[in-house]
Amino acid sequence: MSAVREQLPEGRYGRSADERADRKLRVAGAVLGVLFLGMIGWFGWHHVVGSSISAEVIKFDVVSDTEVQVHLEVRKDADVTGVCTLRSRSEDGAEVGRKDVRVDEAADRIDRVWTIRTTARATNAELVGCTAR
Repeated sequence: MSAVREQLPEGRYGRSADERADRKLRVAGAVLGVLFLGMIGWFGWHHVVGSSISAEVIKFDVVSDTEVQVHLEVRKDADVTGVCTLRSRSEDGAEVGRKDVRVDEAADRIDRVWTIRTTARATNAELVGCTAR
C-alpha cells in the first residue's frame, strides 16, 4: 500500500506567505494614503490662512483711450507689504493694460486710486490678485 499524503485544510494553521505579503501591502498603502491626504490638507489650510492681503475693486473709471483709474481697497496686517496686480481689458476681451501696485503702507486698510496706462480703449478694470512679500 502506498503512502497517501493528506492535505491540510487551508487557513487552519495560519496564513500563507502570499496572504501576509498582501496584508503588508494593504497596510503600507493605507499609511501612504493617510500621509498624502494629510499633506493635501496642510497645503490647503496654509493657502487659505496664509493669505494676509486681500483687496477689492470699489470702482473704476475709463478716463481716456489710454488710461483707466481704479479705486482699490486693500486690507492687510499693518506690518505686511505686498503687491496687487490690476489689469484692464478692451471690449473684445483682450488685455490692454496691466499694473503691479506696491502695498507697503503701515496701515490695516488702504483706500487709493491707481492709474493703469492702456494700449487701447478699455471697458473695465479688475483685480488679478495680491501677494504678500
